[in-house]
Amino acid sequence: MTAHTRPSPHAQRLMSLAGAGLLIGAAFHAGSALAANYPITTQQRGTAQQVAQAGVPLSELAPNAPDSHTVKRGDTLWDISKLFLRSPWRWPELWGMNLDQIRNPHLIYPGQVLYLDKTGGRARLRAGQPAGSGDVVKLSPRVRAEALDSAAIPSIPLNLIQPFLNEAIVFQSDELALAPRIVATQEGRVVLGRGDTAYVRGNLGTLRDYRVFRSAKPLVDPTTKEVLGYEAAYLGTAEYVRPGETRNGADGKAEIVPATFTVTSAKLEVGVGDRLAPVPSRDYANYVPHAPKGALDGRIVSIYGEGLNAGQNHIVAINRGARDGVERGHVLALWRAGAQQVIDTTDEKRTPMSLPDERHGLLFVFSVFDRVSYALILNVQQPVRAGDRFTQP
Repeated sequence: MTAHTRPSPHAQRLMSLAGAGLLIGAAFHAGSALAANYPITTQQRGTAQQVAQAGVPLSELAPNAPDSHTVKRGDTLWDISKLFLRSPWRWPELWGMNLDQIRNPHLIYPGQVLYLDKTGGRARLRAGQPAGSGDVVKLSPRVRAEALDSAAIPSIPLNLIQPFLNEAIVFQSDELALAPRIVATQEGRVVLGRGDTAYVRGNLGTLRDYRVFRSAKPLVDPTTKEVLGYEAAYLGTAEYVRPGETRNGADGKAEIVPATFTVTSAKLEVGVGDRLAPVPSRDYANYVPHAPKGALDGRIVSIYGEGLNAGQNHIVAINRGARDGVERGHVLALWRAGAQQVIDTTDEKRTPMSLPDERHGLLFVFSVFDRVSYALILNVQQPVRAGDRFTQP
């Protein structure tokens, strides 16, 4: 069987061997092409190898870590890490407990049994059935086909960020001002929805699918007040139907005929003046939670959308990007600013104090631009606002 770099969920099927209750993806055995879509960094592999040699101290386990867990459909690496470890983002340590059986953490499948081996004051994660369980099972190799999109479990719940992968976009300059624009609508309509026709002028290439945006707004650094980029309001998508042209009119003068588009989806109202940008190719790389290699400190720039506050599963923009070493998959700690000018009432001099900042949540970076990144709020205790601080976890 050939492993493809970009398999279709409908056409590609995985052949796997089921034994000892394990479902092992043949895509992994067939070659590295598919596995390359689920990258393992040098740092993650190094951490895993170190842990594989010695295991994890029992003190690092979650207080209620189970003795075993059967991977089920809907699980994520983050979920499993939360079961066994105090910090879910430390997933390489979970994987590293047994590199022999879990060679690639992105190829863990429903039906796989994971259990803790606690010996010598250390914990190691094993795959399969614990020894001495008393159950005798006769095994025979068999082949089973499994759809790609229902096979290996993801690192995090992708449904939380997938809607934003095409929506949350930052331009380094206000380049949308020069992008193709809607100049007229079908029968003079003010608002366009799905299935309506739009007429477009501008420099169009040969691409078929486009995103529709409203004018971009600047993202301003809360600390330096610099413009870090321009965030465009996402409206929907449109399909290129027919190119425009310039022809001779009845009076002999040049006559402009705009290109024809069909609105294929509309999250918000689409109208004259809105701008078009090509839909990027889909990225199949997995989103792997991991900590930054070094110190990282910054601020929340804005809450995505129109909200003033954000909570769990909301999206925020942060003032650090690729040039600052931010990577997709970075886990960051959220901090609540301590109260300023608090009076010590136990002191006769009533000395003013500033209380320390308190950590109260986690961010997960899923989209990185040059100077700005988008992150999902994984958990939080207090509302998040623009200007709030984050650091490495």
